[in-house]
Formats: sequence, structure tokens, C-alpha cells
Amino acid sequence: MEKVQQLVQIQEKVNQQQYRLTSHAEQERESDRITREEIEEALLSRQAEVIENYLEDTRGRSCLVLGFAKGESPLHIVCGLGAEMLIIITVYRPDPKQWINWRLRRKTKL
Repeated sequence: MEKVQQLVQIQEKVNQQQYRLTSHAEQERESDRITREEIEEALLSRQAEVIENYLEDTRGRSCLVLGFAKGESPLHIVCGLGAEMLIIITVYRPDPKQWINWRLRRKTKL
């Protein structure tokens, strides 16, 4: 599926309130002090984009979305695209030491 189509599906589910957070996502949300409103704002933001796809994920097809809340605050949200419900697998504030412009992973030294 094309990334633009994925984002459209994600945004439709958010607009219809057809999503839920896993317990892991709730823990990460609380740890990073991210509100549900910020998650929705980031997923619905004009700058939102699917930056990675995980087609072989054991939890099912999922993707990493970069979105922005409160104007410029970046969030990474891993979304599972279920038939009836969007599953937010995890959410976090990306670490600039690990990401280039929030979209590309920095290469790690082994």
C-alpha cells in the first residue's frame, strides 16, 4: 500500500475515533508526557507522513508515522492498520541523537 493511502486510512480512523493505544503505548505516552490530544494532533497534522513500513512485523502490518503536535513538536507513532480499528503500538518523542530531521535513522556504530 502506498504511504499516502496509509496516512489517509490512519487519519480517517483518528477522525472517527476508531483507534486504541496498546498498554505499551500508554506506558510510553505517560513516560514522555504525551497527551492523547497531542497524538491526535500529530496524526492529523498537515506535516504528518509515513516514514517507515513494517510489512513483516509479528504484530501485523504496521508503519511509523512522523507527526507534529503543538506546531513543531515531533512525535513518532507506530500504527497497526487493522480492518476495523487503528492500533497505536507505541508513541514517543524522537531522540535527535538517533534521527536526522526526524525522518531518517542515524547509522549506529557497531
